[in-house]
Amino acid sequence: MSSVTDHICCSDCQQFVSDDKEQARSVSDTKGPRVFFENMFHRRNVSYTNVLSSYDKSTLESIRNWEPVNGKRAVLCGVMYDKQKYKLKGTNYDVINMRELLISRFRFPSSSIHILAEMEPHPHPTKRNIQEALRWLVKDNQAGDSLVFYFSGHGLRKRDFFYDEVDGFNEAICPVDFISAGMIVDNDINDTIVRPLKNGVKLHAVVDACHSGTILDLQDVYSTKKNVWLDNRSPSGAYKGTSGGHAISVSACEDNQLAADTSAFSESGKQMEGAMTYTFRKAVENPNVTYAGLLASMHKDILAAKEKGFSLRGLFHLERLQEPQLSSSKVFDVNEPFVL
Repeated sequence: MSSVTDHICCSDCQQFVSDDKEQARSVSDTKGPRVFFENMFHRRNVSYTNVLSSYDKSTLESIRNWEPVNGKRAVLCGVMYDKQKYKLKGTNYDVINMRELLISRFRFPSSSIHILAEMEPHPHPTKRNIQEALRWLVKDNQAGDSLVFYFSGHGLRKRDFFYDEVDGFNEAICPVDFISAGMIVDNDINDTIVRPLKNGVKLHAVVDACHSGTILDLQDVYSTKKNVWLDNRSPSGAYKGTSGGHAISVSACEDNQLAADTSAFSESGKQMEGAMTYTFRKAVENPNVTYAGLLASMHKDILAAKEKGFSLRGLFHLERLQEPQLSSSKVFDVNEPFVL
């Protein structure tokens, strides 16, 4: 996401944006942000056990000891990148509002919702902490469980050289410590929270980040233009499905688009929040909203903001409107009610 009050466009994310022919391209410079983020993307998972502070170790252990919950459970991550030049201003506000939404609208027990954010008393959204929280989310899942993963923060993409992605790019979310620990790539997210889903379990991911369209690597993507499901299975033949359950992702934009952190929807005109998060929350206030209706409502609100003249260049980079994306581990009727 990006701030519309400070430079608006996400300079870190806009290195990979589709052109008028819908072909992904990359900046060809040999220095600067592109090369820096390439290095971050390829940083391998290594053991940091010996360099973790006692506080970090304690926090990680506390996440591992979260009580297992059957039924409804959620992990909400808001990454502000405090004291970094990539800082966002609305993510803490986003996770607080999403927690309230899950409790009041979808009847999630407050004890079954865990937040990772740069605010006390919550664990910080480091790579290790997010990965451990995601493992908790799907641990011992069983039929009837409804699981939610929410992320508000930066997202990036990088060319795929293993014939694993339809569009030739991998997507990733950025933890608060991505500079030192690296990002969390779509392949890893799929392995962690999609593959373990058992029969009768449903997972919803709501991801408010740039380039987040296929962030869970799900095999079917819904086209609102054609009103059909499109095949997103890995060209390599790698299995990206579940163990019988159903995973659904609602994301801020298509893989080649940008998202925004904006004050456009605030009554005061000052409160920053994710545009996708706001429009999502507004849409599901309707208890009868369907998946198709959810996408239509979100798109309508974002278009209305543009027509009012808000300078949401993060949303409308190269005159391309941010398009909320729906993907799924299997084809289903988008006219079904949206239920968590």
